[in-house]
Amino acid sequence: MARIFITGSADGLGELSASALTGQGHRVVLHARNAKRGYDAIKNNPQAEAVLTGDLSNIDEIKNLACEVNESGSFDAVIHNAGVYRSSSKEILAVNTLAPYLLTCLIKKPKRLIYLSSGMHLHGSPKLDNLKTGVDHITYADSKLHVVMLCLAVARKWPDVYSNAVDPGWVPTKMGGRSAPDNLQKGYETQVWLAVSSDEKVKASGCYFFHQKQRPHNPQANDIMLQENLLTTCKEITGVSLV
Repeated sequence: MARIFITGSADGLGELSASALTGQGHRVVLHARNAKRGYDAIKNNPQAEAVLTGDLSNIDEIKNLACEVNESGSFDAVIHNAGVYRSSSKEILAVNTLAPYLLTCLIKKPKRLIYLSSGMHLHGSPKLDNLKTGVDHITYADSKLHVVMLCLAVARKWPDVYSNAVDPGWVPTKMGGRSAPDNLQKGYETQVWLAVSSDEKVKASGCYFFHQKQRPHNPQANDIMLQENLLTTCKEITGVSLV
């Protein structure tokens, strides 16, 4: 059985992924923003091994969370599920871009990394100059492009790790809204599959998946110079480098 850490697993797709994985007998460590949500997370998924807390909009809390993750032991997979949508550019940058970057840098390498992106990343722009000089114009779509760029950079730099991105679709969660048209179950099945399956199709890296099938992603994410600039910019903001 595998051991998996899932960010943002107090509700939504993270909670559903955790429930599916514990239901299969895997060991899952949950994550929530604070103690109250942590209580709710373990209440919703009592089979989980533990819940760790940390506000992903705060760089110091992200760093502390990474330390706690490492102190809890090694993981076979990490699912970077947490994200914000209707928030300020500053919070979108912190939670959607900097948090997965920092946690990737600081958590001991798992065998598999899964990054939750979005179909909206196709309309995103890197806007790397904005990350340091002012984040007023960073959008959700931009941040989800950053996630795919990070995924591809990690796949390139860490050939011993399967690093992939997932579009869960527009599904009826708190973030997606009740009227979202896509299938909720399919919205979490792919990340679960990538985290633990022995299917030959998951033994890939640097891919973008939708409903367990590889899909084309924004071609800007393939630009190695842009990837390196993103990593450099994130390092300058956080003081932590990807090695």
